[in-house]
Amino acid sequence: MRNPYVPMPVTVSDVTVENEARDIKTFKLVFDRHEDLAAFDYLPGQFAELSLFGSGESPIGIASSPTEKGHLLFSVKRMGVVTSDLHASAAGRKMGVRGPLGHPFPWERLEGKNILIVGGGFAFTTLRSAITYLLDPANRGRFGKITAVYGAREPGELLYKPALKQWEASKDIDFTMTIDRPKDGWAGRVGLVPVVVKEIGPGADNAIALVCGPPIMIKFTIPVLVELGFDKEDIVLSLENRMKCGIGKCGRCNVGAKYVCLDGPVFTWAQLEKLPAEY
Repeated sequence: MRNPYVPMPVTVSDVTVENEARDIKTFKLVFDRHEDLAAFDYLPGQFAELSLFGSGESPIGIASSPTEKGHLLFSVKRMGVVTSDLHASAAGRKMGVRGPLGHPFPWERLEGKNILIVGGGFAFTTLRSAITYLLDPANRGRFGKITAVYGAREPGELLYKPALKQWEASKDIDFTMTIDRPKDGWAGRVGLVPVVVKEIGPGADNAIALVCGPPIMIKFTIPVLVELGFDKEDIVLSLENRMKCGIGKCGRCNVGAKYVCLDGPVFTWAQLEKLPAEY
């Protein structure tokens, strides 16, 4: 069995600056060994530990979809020692990846369902993975109607801009972008994500919602979804911001009796309601 403590060697092949503040970058990583690429079997919703030799490691949600072959994508906000070191990287840098870790979104339950995706800020990474996976021609027929709402404070903070334009134009997804307040040059929707979700009013019949974003966004989105008729078992959230070691050894991600890295990071709202409000 693979030693879970030993990272697999990868190389940075490309770096994309995602926002105007230049503190969020997407790193395209390729495996140095073919056997590691074959062994890294993941689904949207999972995460990995990015290892920077001499700096440490950090748990980051996987932004790529397994339908995008040959590489991994990680969108990282510059916040501390490890992420600052990573932001200083250029193509060709050697680093490591441990994973995949955690549980993905409940893809077996999602089959045949209408899917609502609600995302905000730079927490949109694993939802980017989910949308890409859903819209792949090999997968699209397995799911019903797909509706997505994605918001940020201002246009310059929206991630994955080329993909956003494609999704807006696609007939396979009802995709809405919004910003918190009016901005010169912005002709799109204006309003907080929970407000926009309520205005759009996606039906809860035969539907499951995937939600990932800042805690304040989640706090006000959950009541909206409940009001729209979503069952608490059909509201799926990610607590990926709680993770540390990724394999249940450090004890820093526990919420009550649950370890986010082992039991999650994906939980239903029904599960979270039974846990202490520590997340």
